[in-house]
Amino acid sequence: MGYLQFLVPVVSTLVLLVLWKLFVDLIWRPRSITKHFAKQGVRGPPYSVLTGSLMQIKALEVEAKQTPMDPSSHDVTPKVLPYYHKWSQQYGETFLFWFGTQPRLSIVDPEMIKEVLSTKFGFYTIDKQPPSVDALLGNGLLSIGGLDWVRHRRALNPAFNIDKLKGMIKRMGDCTVSTVGRWRDEMGVNPRKEFDMHSEFMQLTGDIIAHTSFGTSYKEGKEVFEVERELHRMVIDSVTDVYIPGSEYLPTKWNRRMWRLEKRLRNNLKSIIETKQKMKDSGKGHGYGDDLLGLMLAASNEESNKKDGACLTIDEIVDECKTFFFAGHETTSNLLTWAMFFLGSNQEWQTKLREEVRSVCGTSEIPDADKLSKLKLVTMVLYETLRLYSPVIFTERKTVSDLKLGNLVIPKDTMVTFPFPMIHRNKKYWGEDADEFNPLRFADGFSRAAKHPNAFIAFSIGPRTCIGQNFAMMEAKTVMAVILQKFSSFTLSPCYKHSPVNNILLQPEFGVPILFNQ
Repeated sequence: MGYLQFLVPVVSTLVLLVLWKLFVDLIWRPRSITKHFAKQGVRGPPYSVLTGSLMQIKALEVEAKQTPMDPSSHDVTPKVLPYYHKWSQQYGETFLFWFGTQPRLSIVDPEMIKEVLSTKFGFYTIDKQPPSVDALLGNGLLSIGGLDWVRHRRALNPAFNIDKLKGMIKRMGDCTVSTVGRWRDEMGVNPRKEFDMHSEFMQLTGDIIAHTSFGTSYKEGKEVFEVERELHRMVIDSVTDVYIPGSEYLPTKWNRRMWRLEKRLRNNLKSIIETKQKMKDSGKGHGYGDDLLGLMLAASNEESNKKDGACLTIDEIVDECKTFFFAGHETTSNLLTWAMFFLGSNQEWQTKLREEVRSVCGTSEIPDADKLSKLKLVTMVLYETLRLYSPVIFTERKTVSDLKLGNLVIPKDTMVTFPFPMIHRNKKYWGEDADEFNPLRFADGFSRAAKHPNAFIAFSIGPRTCIGQNFAMMEAKTVMAVILQKFSSFTLSPCYKHSPVNNILLQPEFGVPILFNQ
């Protein structure tokens, strides 16, 4: 009896504490934050208990998916970020919305973007990713923050030195020549064959990443590519689901499948790393090799990094491989796909680029780094493609304390989001032709393309600028140069359906079919 007398008030107190915590998190805090922003003139869609704005987001996405897009329009925001589009029109450029109980503040002002992304003082951080995204990307540079990010970046910077990357251009070119050769063989059988650039470039950039990242372990690298594609599909299916803390530990069918894929991916990468370690220890070959993974291992194990504590563990290198293999392969694939879409539907620019490539590189020679640097028009077209069809469509940071951004006071744990399609089409900075394809705007580089130097953020800005930027541009220019060398012309198929979709990255829902002329 005495035991029960003690237990009842304890349990009652715990229940009350849990109920109070739920009340604060689900009702009081969202209402308080909504009022806080309303006083500053920032409004947004009404908050719904537990789900926030997610149900409205899903409904708008379903509606957008069912709405055909004008084939001549490059304003993808209503299609791929319909909630940003609707709410910015309804509430203004800066507005508040909710992912569950987490407040999100949409911002498109370049000065505020610069203030957030360029800070080195730790006012903003990277939020923890959903379990499915963790399985896909690992705890690499894209996902970590603070001192861990500093340590990883310091260890990896030497591997992405532009002089070291130049040695990979030949492999990029060889992979492209092989792919183009297959296209020509298939055209020999069927001259009117259409090639879907999205699936073709997925395969080609996968080959390039496997060769440049893993070298002699190319076959194992291809298996990594296949597993990551499966994980990517799972992430697409789950990205707007309401996350319930702890649900990733439940042995559901979906979780078990994700665990198996993640384990397989990690084991494959560890096996490749161990092979390189054994090769280096045996004295055979040249250290870890001159592929990207070899450079990462060598850079991480340099004495200077060991002394500074920047040496990465095997598990950390595995995570960086996962990050780079996905980010470096999928993003470049989509960039090339949309570039071919533009050139296939714009013969004037296609002719200009072909003349430039053949003038600088000839008609058969794989370009080297020096020749790639002279392809000004190719670079301009790639930048304009990134502006209008950036593979990554938003980035975000979470406030670590209450702070001031511009004229706004932002509470702790607010997610500040930057929608690239809206930023890259803001007529205030890009002019009245912001929705049109005009590579000439990049004639003086991307920092002078708009009225504000930070209106173009395809590679982000500040300390966390994409470490693979040089690799991606070298790869894209190499692939485009070889294609323009080998074909006298190509056109977008009449069967093309213009339907960009947000599959984590911006992709063509029905592909980009192209007809080549030899």
